[in-house]
Formats: sequence, C-alpha cells, structure tokens
Amino acid sequence: MQTRGNIAVITGAGSGIGRASARALLEAGFTIVLAGRRREMLEETAALANAPPSRSLVVPADVSDPASIAALFDAVKKTYGRIDLLFNNAGISTRGIPFEDLTYEQWSNVVAVNLTGSFLCAQHAFRIMKEQQPRGGRIINNGSVSAHVPRRHSTPYVATKHALTGLTRSLSLDGRDYDIACGQIDIGNAATTRNEDTAHGRLQATGRVEGEPRMDVEHVARAIVYMASLPLDANVQFMTVMATKMPYIGRG
Repeated sequence: MQTRGNIAVITGAGSGIGRASARALLEAGFTIVLAGRRREMLEETAALANAPPSRSLVVPADVSDPASIAALFDAVKKTYGRIDLLFNNAGISTRGIPFEDLTYEQWSNVVAVNLTGSFLCAQHAFRIMKEQQPRGGRIINNGSVSAHVPRRHSTPYVATKHALTGLTRSLSLDGRDYDIACGQIDIGNAATTRNEDTAHGRLQATGRVEGEPRMDVEHVARAIVYMASLPLDANVQFMTVMATKMPYIGRG
C-alpha cells in the first residue's frame, strides 16, 4: 500500500507506544495526527520525530470525553479531508488494586478510556472512511496480552482489553462492505516509562513479586507500521508482540 500522504490518527501520542508509533509512521510516509491530553507532550513527540508542519497536526484530546473526541475528528476532517489509519492506542489501568478494593470511579474511568473511548474514536473514523474517496481505511486497536491472560489485581484493565477484542472483531466484520480493515496488536512488556516498575517487580500468579523482562518499544512501532502498510485487501487480524522471556505463556 502506498503510504505517502496517508493520514494516520494516533491517540495517546504523547509518550510510550503512541510516541514511538507516531515517529515510525511518519518515517514510513504517513502524515500524523497526534492526539492526547497534554499539548506539550504531543508537541514534544512532533519535535522528536522531526515532523514538518505539513505532515503533522497536534490536537489535544481526552478520549474519555465524547465532545473532545468529536472535536478531534472534526479537526482532522477539516484539515485533511480524510483518515487512512486510526491507531486506538490511548489506555489507562488501575495498578495493583485488589478486586475487592476497587471503587466505582476507578472502574468507570478505565472503561471510559479503554473501551468507550476506543469505540467512539473508531465510530468517528468509520463514518469518515465510509464516505471518503477513495473509500476505506484501517483501524488498529491496542489490545494487550491481558486481552488473553490476566495479571493479578488488574480487573478493570483486563475486562476492557477482553472487550476490545470483541470491538475489533465486530469492526472487522462491519467494515467489509466499506473497505475498512480492523486489526488488533496485543503487546507484552514494551519498555516505556509507564511500566518501569515491571523490570523491578510485579506481583505474579504465585504471589511472589518478581522483575520481568521487557523489550524495546521500537519493536512495537515497527509492527504497527507493518500492519498499517498493508493494502486494504489484506489484514493482520491479531498480532502479539512481547518480550520473549516475560511470564505470559503459562501465566497463572
């Protein structure tokens, strides 16, 4: 697929996987729309990527806020007139809180960002992709190995990531008639600032606290570019990219 000039919207683009993926997509020829809550972090991503103004757009957006999501996609449509790729990357978790101690607000916040936010972003992108010419596009959802196997004390995150798999499958089916492809990347232990504690010690299924191997986040970014660069008649439905020696196979 020719990517030069294609428009890619990345949520959670201010750091970690979103930042690395935005840089890699720019290098692959995409024009990047950087969405996230903190403008200064998005601008830092654009600067680190050496993104020229003509090939980047910074749009502060909170994916837990439907009005903010609508404003994001209105800005993209007004500026570029189309969307070729949405990377639904933004996500949060409740780190290490026992199930019985979770509050309604903690549960609701994770659902609002990880699931409802991904749904709303996908819906806005789907509507634009369906009507634009040339028609179609691609949606990539950031799942997790937790979409398959949970960690201890991570119920809201695990539940939303399992639900995201259902969203991916439904979008993949419903998008067929409109040349909209949808896939999911399930990531395990990418080395970002968000999970630095993983290298030092995470609660294991055995009850022990142990450090876990991590992998360079650039491996994830290259995987995103591969998925995004396929022609629309080919799709990576699900991909797992993980640190080889992390406790995933056999977890629990």
